Amino acid sequence: MISIKNITFGYNRHHAVLSDFSLDFQSGGVYGLLGKNGTGKSTLLYLIMGLLRPSAGSVQVDGMEACKRLPQMLSELFLVPEEYDMPRVTLREYVRVIKPFYPNFSVDLLHRCLDGFDMSPEVHLGGLSMGQKKKVYMCLALATNTRYLLMDEPTNGLDILSKSQFRRVLLEGVTEEKTIIISTHQVHDVERLLDHVTIIDRNRVLLQQPLVEENEPINLEELFIKTTDIRRWAADIEKQTTEK
Repeated sequence: MISIKNITFGYNRHHAVLSDFSLDFQSGGVYGLLGKNGTGKSTLLYLIMGLLRPSAGSVQVDGMEACKRLPQMLSELFLVPEEYDMPRVTLREYVRVIKPFYPNFSVDLLHRCLDGFDMSPEVHLGGLSMGQKKKVYMCLALATNTRYLLMDEPTNGLDILSKSQFRRVLLEGVTEEKTIIISTHQVHDVERLLDHVTIIDRNRVLLQQPLVEENEPINLEELFIKTTDIRRWAADIEKQTTEK
């Protein structure tokens, strides 16, 4: 379980991205983390990884303080950031370096995911385009078999075919024990994959609920617009009442 309790965080003293913010992610399932630009979605992922430290409150992963970055926690966490680079080595060399840090690493799963993207395990990372690097990195992320997998805008930079492949590849790595959190604006790329949706805005959790499909798939774009419009209207009414 990921537990975020009353955290405050800002990149400078004059503006807090998150203030007295709380949110829990239960274990198991694929979460969609939605929100407008600047609401702190990416910041949350980095706080969970322990790469950022809140000025108040706590972030815990399975009871461990994220900011301490304990080895037993890091071996069960993997982050796919929106932007990254990769070393100029072969994929086999890269796997050899990172594999010892992840006790459940699966070479078989890596090869299945690469095959889903029509890519070879013999690739040299230095010769790949940005889109190809993104595919390889996502395959590596799934192959680590960590309990928690965090993805920030994973479909940015992928073409239409690659986005379809991404959905199939992600399902290769989904298990009942794994928790995947996807922060994205590209809701149509992931809405069929999600078990839960979390919408944040203005330091608040506007919505956190499981997605239940009956006759038709959930339209996340409509849900997002409806949720943010209702909460904004309620906030305006509350402000006007207070001012009176």
